[in-house]
Amino acid sequence: MSVIPFDQREGHIWFDGRMVPWADAKIHVLSHGLHYGSCVFEGERAYGGEIFKCTEHSARLRRSAELLDFEIPYSVAEIDAAKKLVLKESGLADAYLRPVAWRGSEMMGVSAQANTIHLAIAAWEWPSYFDPATKMKGIRLDMAEYRRPDPRTAPSSSKAAGLYMICTISKHRAENKGYADALMLDWEDNVAECTGANVFFIRDGAIHTPLADRFLNGITRQTVIELARRRGFEVIERRIRPEELADFSECFITGSAAEVTPVSEIGPYRFQPAAMTRTLMDDYSAEVQPRARAA
Repeated sequence: MSVIPFDQREGHIWFDGRMVPWADAKIHVLSHGLHYGSCVFEGERAYGGEIFKCTEHSARLRRSAELLDFEIPYSVAEIDAAKKLVLKESGLADAYLRPVAWRGSEMMGVSAQANTIHLAIAAWEWPSYFDPATKMKGIRLDMAEYRRPDPRTAPSSSKAAGLYMICTISKHRAENKGYADALMLDWEDNVAECTGANVFFIRDGAIHTPLADRFLNGITRQTVIELARRRGFEVIERRIRPEELADFSECFITGSAAEVTPVSEIGPYRFQPAAMTRTLMDDYSAEVQPRARAA
């Protein structure tokens, strides 16, 4: 993966309705989104020149903004078209796309009703979130210290930038201890999600996953549940206590960046990636390919 800083790369970024040189896609330091977290974003992938679940991501971006009390001044169809233009201009067939919307700099204070709402979309080459060799044998997760917030205290169903503050802290602490990521609990100490991915467990041929009413219900999560049920696998969405992890045989995480990634360890608990996890990895890989979906 390239080590070129993101503000020094070449290419173009869609910014407020037009393509601008990558280096010119800048905002002022006194932007509300930077100071007060009034910012939402999406992470999505293109495979073979086609953006997977493009419209679903655009619709979620608009919903996220509405939960933060602002409206993106572009329709879902216009966001879809902008993403496709960015992908075309990037010259990449396989890419990661990052739409991001935020409040601008007209007002600098908690209240910011008059601020302009900006939207930018970038695309770049981003291979699998985890090293391929590590991915196949299962990644190691730490147990995070911070909890996902009570939905009564934050818009937990929004993909809001501010909600990722504790994710960055938790992932840094995990990586500093040699882990790939961290598993987060909710405010009642139930299993929730990883810092940027949803989590699944397997026991006796059934798939168990935390009920996604206290954190983001990932689009990849929804896709994998659909694929599992298409296979005839039982999928149980419920509250899961940390002590139950000792009873599961397999574990994997899902996300646009992570795709489907097996887990071998969460703190003191061990898992062995096996047939069901491999099947869902293969099914997801086939699902995201344009030719497979057209067949």
